[in-house]
Amino acid sequence: MADDILVKQDGPILRITLNAPDRGNAVTDDMVIRLTKMINEAGKTADIVVLRGAGKDFCVGRAGMGARPSPEPTAYTRRNFSDVVFDAYGAMRNCPIPIIAVVQGGAHGFGCAIAAACDITIASDKASFSVPEMAHQIMPTMVMSSFVDRVPRKAMAYLVYSMFEVTPERALSYGIVSDVVPAAQLDSHVDKLTAAMLKAPRISLTSAKEYVRTGPDMSTAGAVEYARNLHAVINAAEEIRKPRG
Repeated sequence: MADDILVKQDGPILRITLNAPDRGNAVTDDMVIRLTKMINEAGKTADIVVLRGAGKDFCVGRAGMGARPSPEPTAYTRRNFSDVVFDAYGAMRNCPIPIIAVVQGGAHGFGCAIAAACDITIASDKASFSVPEMAHQIMPTMVMSSFVDRVPRKAMAYLVYSMFEVTPERALSYGIVSDVVPAAQLDSHVDKLTAAMLKAPRISLTSAKEYVRTGPDMSTAGAVEYARNLHAVINAAEEIRKPRG
């Protein structure tokens, strides 16, 4: 359905809302494909993306998780099916502008993965996070791939093997969440965050994301040199001196 993802251009902010609250915003493959396209194109019209779910949950996973197709696809075909999800994670990493996830409730499976993949994740103190894939006889490496540059090994192993729901405070300690706020203050906190970010020129937002994406994977010497070069180039750019209109 076209209305299972809502999109609103709010000035320099692109607001994307997963809109299937009756099923906890569990996503179909078609929804994931459309979400990926939206993220890939977001930088053309916006400086920030705010991603959230309608209703009480953020996203409880993929619709029909654990259902087995008949006949069973070959490994090659299954790999192509999986690319729908991997492409979504890649779009979030490669989007030139920062993506903020707003998690008010359950973030499980795919929902937990995209919460981790976003650049900033603000969680309500009522939120919960889990990776229940193995309980559904699903290998959890798709979700794990979204954690690999964000979540420490032991935290990743605990989430995957235990399949337990963890608190937002625990998710914060794992690197999935950026900040935890009281549920009643979630929206106002996100508004304050976006307002603060939009005081900076667009070129600062995009360059900071570029460094966050690439710097940690470099050697220390390489990361420092890249920071020096990026700092010099961006601070010399005309765009950084232009006030927002």
